[in-house]
Amino acid sequence: MLGNFTYYNPTKLYFGEDAISGLGTELAKYGKKVVLVYGSGSIKKNGIYDEVVRVLEETDKAVAEISGVMSNPTANKLREGVAIAREHGADLLLAVGGGSVCDYTKAVAVSVNCGEDPWEKYYLKQEQPDCDVIPVGCVLTMVGTGSEMNAGAVITDPEHNLKIGHVFTDERVFPKFSILNPAYTLSVPKYQMVAGIYDIFNHICEQYFSGFDDNTSDYIAEGLLRSVIKAGRDAAKDPTNYEARSNLMWAATWALNTLISRGKSTDWMVHMIGQSVVGFTDATHGITLAAVSMAY
Repeated sequence: MLGNFTYYNPTKLYFGEDAISGLGTELAKYGKKVVLVYGSGSIKKNGIYDEVVRVLEETDKAVAEISGVMSNPTANKLREGVAIAREHGADLLLAVGGGSVCDYTKAVAVSVNCGEDPWEKYYLKQEQPDCDVIPVGCVLTMVGTGSEMNAGAVITDPEHNLKIGHVFTDERVFPKFSILNPAYTLSVPKYQMVAGIYDIFNHICEQYFSGFDDNTSDYIAEGLLRSVIKAGRDAAKDPTNYEARSNLMWAATWALNTLISRGKSTDWMVHMIGQSVVGFTDATHGITLAAVSMAY
């Protein structure tokens, strides 16, 4: 292990089929006003929305909603969400969805109490938050990004064909807690599941292929890669395989919670190329990585 580094991750995880039982415990730690953030509405079809709302009602929360968060959240959607959270006086932002919803929610969290335009401040200028950050919690419904345990947030500006990620260094941006129930991912279409698998795999590779020292982080990465390959093949054969989906969920979290980047220079060029493609095409993130990574 060469060089010096710091490792700290403040996110509390609840994992397994009973993970939702931790939501009430966490909600009790925050104020009354919660903003529920989700995507196109699939969580209403599969029952996850009802489960979350039940817990919100049991904990007597006043809830506002930001719905319709797209797979590549836009700068205009970010501004819309900031306005809703600001008007509601949010004490907590609760993301229910995949990585795009979690990313988007963190971007809202750092923007509500800042007067500047969030796209310009955090994405064009890459500044850190200099204002109060709204706490974020996540209920994960799709795996791949690792957004449930990191401080990254990716936003797209389709008007200028830009998709830009910001990995915040401020620990306040990390989700305070994340609910990880592998069963919640079973209704995800196979295409999206496969895209997530490629995303996990490439997260590991971007950190693994850098440096030549005998690095413990590399051995951890190799173990994660073995798990992703095995579980990915099993899930591709049978998308209802709970064990495979649970291993993918756990591997995705540890692939990008900064652990395996310690002592590494890392690369991320495959992601940069893939994000450039998305800026012009609105393609699915993991599929662009699949297209780019082998050639790279």
